[in-house]
Amino acid sequence: MDDPVRRQYEAYPYPARDPREEAARLVTGSPSHLAEVDHFLFAGRRDFDKPFRALVAGGGTGDAAIMLAQHLADRGGPGEVVHLDLSASSRAVAEARGAARGLSNITFVSGAIEDLPGLGLGAFDYVDCCGVLHHLEDPPAALSILRDALAEGGGMGLMVYGEYGRTGVYPLQTLLRSLGGDLSLDRQVDLTRRVLSALPASNWFRRNPFLGDHARGDAELVDLFLHSRDRAYTVPQLAETVATAGLEIVGFIEPARYDPASYLSDPALLDRMAGLSPTERAALAEILAGNMKKHIVYVAPAGAGEGRIAGPDPEAVPRLSRVGARRLAESLRRDPRVKVDFDGIVVEAVLPAMAPDILAVIDGRATLREIHADLQNRSPGLDWFAFQAAFAEMQKVLGAFNLLWLSRAASRRSLDRAGQA
Repeated sequence: MDDPVRRQYEAYPYPARDPREEAARLVTGSPSHLAEVDHFLFAGRRDFDKPFRALVAGGGTGDAAIMLAQHLADRGGPGEVVHLDLSASSRAVAEARGAARGLSNITFVSGAIEDLPGLGLGAFDYVDCCGVLHHLEDPPAALSILRDALAEGGGMGLMVYGEYGRTGVYPLQTLLRSLGGDLSLDRQVDLTRRVLSALPASNWFRRNPFLGDHARGDAELVDLFLHSRDRAYTVPQLAETVATAGLEIVGFIEPARYDPASYLSDPALLDRMAGLSPTERAALAEILAGNMKKHIVYVAPAGAGEGRIAGPDPEAVPRLSRVGARRLAESLRRDPRVKVDFDGIVVEAVLPAMAPDILAVIDGRATLREIHADLQNRSPGLDWFAFQAAFAEMQKVLGAFNLLWLSRAASRRSLDRAGQA
């Protein structure tokens, strides 16, 4: 075992997870929430009653694999998740979590992304690669391997570290290698805690309020400070890496984080940015915010990204994420503003007057046509065009905050099953 990355994750499986907690909660997030994947990569049109194969490349202790497998099981379709990881210890945790949930739709494979071409695993509709690329020797080459594993029409969800939000981390990594690089990993953990407790108030890491995972446990501390191969990306660097691998960015999560208008109100400044590409705007937003410790993107093969993100039409089924529709409706009746905290930066937007009424009848299964009919029964004068305009305005705001996804009526059978699970 001469690979220091493998050695680290054998000793400290990451993230630290206890399979006994599966009875109490399902760890969810971005990328790879199945409804989010459908919205950003399949225009909300993926029929999960048909076979769906997902690869979690560098799956660690199983967060993405368990989430995807549970979502697919809830929908009742013929889905399969392949969990690929180089650490036997991490794989054991992921397997125990899957067993605790009674999931039979996960295949566990030991290996690295670079091994994928020789493993004979077939093609995948979706690939998750979360928190992995920034630990590889050749990220573009690994990303190209994953691109080649995609089935036609497939796409990926990626997460890499963000440079500005990790201010202070890399100087500390250098200091710790100088002080304790000759020590065993467990002794380096003790040394790191001593250093952290002694940092002066002027130290850039101590002044960075956006990083706190290392306080949760040893695995998180090792991953942040003692990783043998670790880099961070700016938006332009990520875009270049993605392009080098023959891919293109479809969308950033959350979209509003990557919009300069979330941080600026000066019309003259916004006018100067009006002609920029989405990636150029995202790069400026990253600099303005200064707090992005990671970047989450959905990507597709180059030239195949157009039309991937779902948009409203009569057969679209709206679904809210992270917040209940009725609770949000009640809040908006008191105050038409929706506010989201982006790691200390509160961004707000005003929703249309009709938003509370629309939200009150969103249940994750009714189409926009059906929602309009429901509202029209109560307000006979409400025509389709007025409803459509109000929903589009609402969807633009909530979609930018990644609070609303769209699917299509064709997938409602599996949505119904998921709602009953």
